[in-house]
Amino acid sequence: MEIITTVAEMKDRVRAWKEEGLTIGLTPTMGALHEGHMSLMEAARKECDKVVASVFVNPLQFGPDEDYDNYPRDLERDAAIAESKGVDVVFHPSVEEMYPENYNTYVVMETLTDTLCGASRPGHFRGVCTVVNKLFNIVQPNKAFFGQKDAQQLAIIMRMVSDLNMNLEVIGCPIVREDDGLAKSSRNTYLSDEERTAALCLSRAIFKAQEMIEGGERDSATIAKAVTNTIEEEPLAKIDYVEVVNLGNMQPVETLPESGLVAIAVYIGSTRLIDNYLYNFE
Repeated sequence: MEIITTVAEMKDRVRAWKEEGLTIGLTPTMGALHEGHMSLMEAARKECDKVVASVFVNPLQFGPDEDYDNYPRDLERDAAIAESKGVDVVFHPSVEEMYPENYNTYVVMETLTDTLCGASRPGHFRGVCTVVNKLFNIVQPNKAFFGQKDAQQLAIIMRMVSDLNMNLEVIGCPIVREDDGLAKSSRNTYLSDEERTAALCLSRAIFKAQEMIEGGERDSATIAKAVTNTIEEEPLAKIDYVEVVNLGNMQPVETLPESGLVAIAVYIGSTRLIDNYLYNFE
């Protein structure tokens, strides 16, 4: 496995693979890899001849009061994990390599970015769309793999690929959870033992929503209230949002449409965690 740090070298490697007729799978990450990331790499390994995992903490998607400086970084550990999952290249550019002096081009999406994390974190998805667009152009993957835990992000990237006529397939992979239900997240490492136990209110709330929907409940307010009540039973939890939205446009709904999302963001202490339940009646 190689670690490549420059755009020029990554493009050269891609060019050589393309000349051989090989397919390329990309798993974009910010590092601090966990089993969720590993599942993406495993999926890419099964479906593509070559696999690239990017490890880049993207400053554009962090707000001024967020955790960019403290975000966990351990390239040696991440590279070992990637190699164990059959990754061919870890692409690990510097901020200056991705955003050189006088960089001035950004990708902005409307509507899908107006709610949920887009509302709570202004400018976040501008940063996400910009960096993912750049990664797609650099790596030129046939398929790109993203986790469904970041369901709004996944929907936005799928729409971007469709709207801009990009020549690749975006594949969403299921949420990976701890044995006790907590969704895997790089930010779980921020939690103290007490906060780690408190964080289980997220998965309890999501499982409650799933139970209600599978039981036939279709009123969004009723579902949201039950989810909210479950979270509020935990004293260390502070709700950022609880929303039931249409999967097609990420806008709130009164009655559940054929496909949709119950999405939550919750602070456990100072750590912001997200979780969701994605359903489809079709």
